[in-house]
Amino acid sequence: MRSLAIGATGMIAQQLNVETISNNIANSTTTGFKKQRAEFQDLLYQNFRRIGSTSSDAGTVVPTGVQVGAGVRVAAVARVLEQGNLNITDNKLDVAINGSGYFQVTLPSGDTAYTRAGNFKLSPEGMIVTADGYPIQPNITIPTDAVDVSINSSGEVLVKLDGQTATQNVGQIQLATFANAAGLEATGDNLFLESGASGQSVTGNPGAPGFGRVTQGALETSNVNVVQEITTLITAQRAYEMNSKVIKTTDEMMQQASQMK
Repeated sequence: MRSLAIGATGMIAQQLNVETISNNIANSTTTGFKKQRAEFQDLLYQNFRRIGSTSSDAGTVVPTGVQVGAGVRVAAVARVLEQGNLNITDNKLDVAINGSGYFQVTLPSGDTAYTRAGNFKLSPEGMIVTADGYPIQPNITIPTDAVDVSINSSGEVLVKLDGQTATQNVGQIQLATFANAAGLEATGDNLFLESGASGQSVTGNPGAPGFGRVTQGALETSNVNVVQEITTLITAQRAYEMNSKVIKTTDEMMQQASQMK
């Protein structure tokens, strides 16, 4: 019976759905994390009576026909890019993006990665780096004799040196945007890589048209709504159970058919 295979596709699809929801919940406190959503498509249909086929010599046609579907499949696991809340930390090297854009990071391979996590640190040389020690682009170095660091909403990094009252500009944070940011390739460690689906990056200063502003002393939280994810998890679990019930019912029907004499 086709229902065995159809039920199996439903169970496989809901299993991946549960895995996606589990990953969202696990990252509910990850800085700058963007939740994902499983999206489904129905599979091919078998025509037992084709729609629009001729049903008589008078030229009448079949209005609906008979089509039986083959089940479901996961079409995509899309990333939801809505803004997360800003968590005030008062750490001078914590920077949150309010709006569109990604920080640019130079990987050890020389490639450029992108992140929304602005929990920056200083390297032994005074460069602003990520938690893994990767420098941001453009490179910004804080002088060793700096007594204060401030970052304005436009991304300018200003320092006050020991013994001076005036501030000094030591760098400019730039953001990158994409035509299809949902098409970025996630690599873990809060990092993304440019892909053929995302399009090429466009860089600019925070606050410029099309770019968000940055907030010093804050971090963007995950945009995962735990209550919503738990509700979705329950729905996915029930869908999985119903598909398993289809397989069990089909097995019982086949058993009854095999016992007929």
